[in-house]
Amino acid sequence: MTTYLAIDLGGTKLAAALVKDGIVSARQQLDTQSEKSPEVLRQNLISLLASFHNQADQVVVASTGIIQDGLLTALNPLNLGGLDHFPLKAEIEAITGLPTRVINDAQAAAWAEHQATGGQYSNMAFITVSTGVGAGLVIDGQLQIGARGIAGHAGHTLADPHGPVCGCGRRGCVEAIASGTAIGQQGCAVFGTGCTGRDVYQRYLAGDEAAKQIVTRSATVIAQLIADLTITNDLDAVVIGGGVGLATNYLELVEEALFTLPAVYQPKLLPAKCSTDAGLIGAALWAQSCRQR
Repeated sequence: MTTYLAIDLGGTKLAAALVKDGIVSARQQLDTQSEKSPEVLRQNLISLLASFHNQADQVVVASTGIIQDGLLTALNPLNLGGLDHFPLKAEIEAITGLPTRVINDAQAAAWAEHQATGGQYSNMAFITVSTGVGAGLVIDGQLQIGARGIAGHAGHTLADPHGPVCGCGRRGCVEAIASGTAIGQQGCAVFGTGCTGRDVYQRYLAGDEAAKQIVTRSATVIAQLIADLTITNDLDAVVIGGGVGLATNYLELVEEALFTLPAVYQPKLLPAKCSTDAGLIGAALWAQSCRQR
């Protein structure tokens, strides 16, 4: 059985672990540096992976952004800072000397959650509401990646044509309204400069009416995204994850908004099971499935 060195590169964390047959061991994590410079990431990867690569057969990476030909890019470059067009695959292969596969983190998490259900749902989506809004699709039991690695980037579908301009350049994307970053930006307009998404959410839980409106708007936009994905892909289930998606009462708000729609738009709604290890597990299981084809 292949032992994978799995890496999860997200907006707020850089994690690595050994994964064998879907079981995670020896997990380590660093905070993603705020300056997001290529050299800082390179040095963090060297430090984090030093104790791992002699124990693994292959490296797999679940990364934020779009992965095409081993390069890290993004529809919203603001989420990557100075890491846009970072040669992720080549850098990791140079550090570890091991063959490396790279996949988008939401796609990896979608595969992990699909496997966690035992393949019960042939057509399902995973949506992460976190720093941004990402998604992954499994259709007819197959993870969708796409020729350019874009499949499932539903956070950049339209939510409000009169909404704020997204970092991708389009006006009114789901991510520009519903993400943790967007919640914080809306909070700044109400509560003052420096307000974060976490601050808004704490105010919401404490009963603040303005914060409730912001959080409810986010959940309603996610519900509409679920409806759009369901009617276009004939989904059986949608799994919700991410720091915002799994926050107290958020899933209930999404359900409330979804249940106002006709039944055809209402798939089975599930909380993510794999938590913070979804990217690590999903990337390893995906690489394993690729080897078996």
